[in-house]
Amino acid sequence: MKILTFSGSTPAEALKKAQLEVGEEAMLIETREVQKKSLGKSALYEIVVGVEENAIPKPKAKIKEPLMKQRPLAQKSSDVLYNISEAAKQISKIAEVTEEERPVRQTSAVESEDLKKIKEEIEKLGDKVKLIQNMFWNEKAPKTTALIPPEFAEIYRLARESGMNQVHLDEIMHLTLEHMPSKMRESSETVKRYFQVLMRKMVPVRLETPPKNGGKKVIMLVGPTGVGKTTSIAKLAARFSYLLDKKYKVGLVVLDTYRIGAVEQLMQYARMMKLGIETVVDPPEFSSALNALRYSDYILIDTMGSSPYDKGKIEKIYECLRLNDTEYSVDVVLVMSSSIKYDDLKATYDNFAPLGIDTMMFTKLDETRGFGNIFSLVYETKVPISYFSVGQEVPEDLMVATSDFLVDCLMHGFAKGERE
Repeated sequence: MKILTFSGSTPAEALKKAQLEVGEEAMLIETREVQKKSLGKSALYEIVVGVEENAIPKPKAKIKEPLMKQRPLAQKSSDVLYNISEAAKQISKIAEVTEEERPVRQTSAVESEDLKKIKEEIEKLGDKVKLIQNMFWNEKAPKTTALIPPEFAEIYRLARESGMNQVHLDEIMHLTLEHMPSKMRESSETVKRYFQVLMRKMVPVRLETPPKNGGKKVIMLVGPTGVGKTTSIAKLAARFSYLLDKKYKVGLVVLDTYRIGAVEQLMQYARMMKLGIETVVDPPEFSSALNALRYSDYILIDTMGSSPYDKGKIEKIYECLRLNDTEYSVDVVLVMSSSIKYDDLKATYDNFAPLGIDTMMFTKLDETRGFGNIFSLVYETKVPISYFSVGQEVPEDLMVATSDFLVDCLMHGFAKGERE
């Protein structure tokens, strides 16, 4: 056997050199750090491999990838890690098939030699995948105080690609490692299930409860322009009027008199559903509008859309709330689009927070692939979610929020036909 040494700035780079030089049949003997990374110096790692001399392949002419198609090393590493994860899944499937076949073959006292050989090869391949996965994971793992097993690589990648804030992701990883039973860490599937259960417990939601003892519910939707507040008001109105066990009386109040189109749109909905509607031009008129709809079980308030940084319009909404001298308390719901990044969601929340946000509603779930931004905002603010809007249809595309639904979207993506 011939002993060879390969070096690189990372273990993965050294391993790649070994594979290119001697092929896949090499046996990994040792991995060591020769030089630590320091100011002005890169880290240096060495791996020692053994290979039978007759197994060393003849060198092949290198075909250089065209410049336009070359990708950064970091991106290639990410692709390799993803391919490794896919390989691991395929290995698991093959192993499951062999396990399923076992009861059928119990008539034979000894498993066939062919089946034994297949199982041995699967085990060897699985060990190689874990080794390579672990080497890449050491480069990509979060900077935590505890050692993170390679089985966490898939769940970490999914959460990070979902748009979750990095600080929040690392905190949850710490919690997972701290509380997860050691036996559950041996499988990436059990890690994934535990991680999902933990995240579900971190998502506060507001359950929908009807008015009690002849009382009323007054709900005000606030938020930036273009997030779908008016359409959401129509969905809520239709839901309370027609979709629940009891058909409730609903009244509408419009503060958005600056936008003629929004007022006309809501009035059209009011005519179709035979709902009372009041408009408010100045804050002192707000209490009068509520009193005019006192026969309603639900009063829904549509507000003027504005930039989160337009303090003037937000102040006008605040004045309406401050001058409310009726007996009704107003539940303020911040409506935001799920398709914007976490930093923008947080800035929007911070600017509307002086209104006293009771719950949040997220719209346009059908227009995004990442849901970690929503999770991070709820995790940071601890303000519950009340509703999700998952499309434009009125009233069908409105859901009462559940933590299960959000976490499932985060882990597996949104599938409109499969929503609860």
